[in-house]
Amino acid sequence: MNGIRHRWFSQNLETALKVLPVAVVTGARQTGKTTLAKSLDAKRAYFTLDDVGVLDQAERNPDSLLTTRPVTLDEVQRVPQLLLAVKRAVDERRKAGDFVLTGSANLLLMGRVADTLAGRAIYLELPPFCPAEWMQRKEALKPIDRLFSPAFDLHDWPDEKGNWIRWLLCGGFPPAVAIEADRDRGLWFAAYVQTYLDRDLRQLSDVASLPDFQRLMALSANRTGKLLNQADLARDAALSHPTAHRYLNLLETGCLITRIRPFTTNPSSAIVKAPKLLWSDCGLAAWLAGIRAPEDVAKRLDSGFWLEQTIYQTLQSWRALDPANRRLYYWRDRAGHEVDFLLEQNDKLVAMEIKSSSQVSPSDISSILAFKSVLKKSHSLVCGVVLHAGNARPMDKDVFALPWGWMVKD
Repeated sequence: MNGIRHRWFSQNLETALKVLPVAVVTGARQTGKTTLAKSLDAKRAYFTLDDVGVLDQAERNPDSLLTTRPVTLDEVQRVPQLLLAVKRAVDERRKAGDFVLTGSANLLLMGRVADTLAGRAIYLELPPFCPAEWMQRKEALKPIDRLFSPAFDLHDWPDEKGNWIRWLLCGGFPPAVAIEADRDRGLWFAAYVQTYLDRDLRQLSDVASLPDFQRLMALSANRTGKLLNQADLARDAALSHPTAHRYLNLLETGCLITRIRPFTTNPSSAIVKAPKLLWSDCGLAAWLAGIRAPEDVAKRLDSGFWLEQTIYQTLQSWRALDPANRRLYYWRDRAGHEVDFLLEQNDKLVAMEIKSSSQVSPSDISSILAFKSVLKKSHSLVCGVVLHAGNARPMDKDVFALPWGWMVKD
């Protein structure tokens, strides 16, 4: 399939432009923010701070870029003071949809920047493509929505074959997915990392040693899907704990990693509170971890975590379509019970375990049952599911074994 692909996310942006004067679209470089912004009304002015002349103008006279409305300003993280000019313009004449700002950094995590537009902007994060979106399968995420129905029917869940290792290696950045050969795609990821280190990272912060930072990236990639122990990560990277913490914050600000928080209804000491580390793009994470070909996956003892990272690509797309009402968590207690993902929508929960095997036994639902037993009345567990490589079947009351194949279908 060639040509520009429609982003499901565009509906979020179109709605935002009807409500607030500023819509801020962030996401890692190469997720398609510029293409999305340019697909808006053709009468909207467009300026990118990647243009040296525009960058100089933004630094010297930012107000001059705002005389024509509506306007899109691309890569605004390069000149944070430009946002003060946007604030002044909004305060002088407030009109919904006047400004679209894009950036390869999560401006909400840049405190001074976020405060500038408080009450004037809505923040939207564009994730990389998931397999279903890349293949333009309309309404492809509906099966996840059906899990929240009290009348969920096994027959409503797709039974399709998929190739998760292919999607693990491809990821969701459009230029990378379009490359057929694994070796050639590896060159693209190498160039991507180098560009990030030499350009994007330096715009966010002063990093004394880029090799140290890249080493921490690789070590973090090898921890994907696992609980994040910053002390262990700092030790393995030969960095101080504060430095490792700052580098992780920079990766999150650059929209490259996500720290999934544990679900809890109270501050019980029996609940593990460390976040789970996941990468926004599974292909980039795999490349950083040294996974360059299908045979590399077979050699690893942690392949289950990489399946989880690949499925996360679809779950983050599901969350991004309704960020106000959808959340992703995980759950683990100190007895060792762990639920890989908790999907929350309007105070309703779906517990999700992910298995690479085609066989599911009663022991595979023990963590879901343990979570169900401690859940407080403030939330409702609609169902629990074990995604696996086999066939759909009921496992317990409102607990099902379901195939994950459709999430990674070509």
